[in-house]
Amino acid sequence: MVSLIERHNSQIHGMLSCFDRIVISGTLPGICHGDGMADHLRSLGIRLFDYPRFTEPLRDELRRNAEQLAQENGLEIEFIRTKGAFRKETRIQDIIAKRDEGDGLVHIFSAMEACPSFEPWHDKLTGHNYLTGFSLAKRLHLHGLIKKIGHTNKYYLTTMGKRAAITALKLIQIVVIPSMAGMTTA
Repeated sequence: MVSLIERHNSQIHGMLSCFDRIVISGTLPGICHGDGMADHLRSLGIRLFDYPRFTEPLRDELRRNAEQLAQENGLEIEFIRTKGAFRKETRIQDIIAKRDEGDGLVHIFSAMEACPSFEPWHDKLTGHNYLTGFSLAKRLHLHGLIKKIGHTNKYYLTTMGKRAAITALKLIQIVVIPSMAGMTTA
């Protein structure tokens, strides 16, 4: 395979070196927490329990854009069914090695990945609706502190979960409560 530099050597007058990708991370302070997102949705006249429907057009737009890019570049979108089944970088290198041309869009992956999100919640005591962040149960389950009971919405503490709960209670008794004893309320 002829490299891009070799192919266009007569048109190249100089070279710059840089990273091959940039990862930008950050947060949107106004909507990165449940109350902020709830306020934003209310300002748009969207009911909190319609949050999933609010996000559907955004998801669909992303999907349409990926499909359009795939079509324009003669590519098929590969759906990743099993997390960690292969290294994406290795798959891309294999695809590039089989192509005649190495520049441009190489491949598009699609995957269902769990991500922190908001869930609508109704407080029966106050009668108010809220958006809650990523489910605490999901976090505890992810870290092996609780396990789900069959096809129910019930969980039980694992041995590690019991140890963590006991440790947390001891810390509250030994550190938190004594440190608050000297505090005065405004």
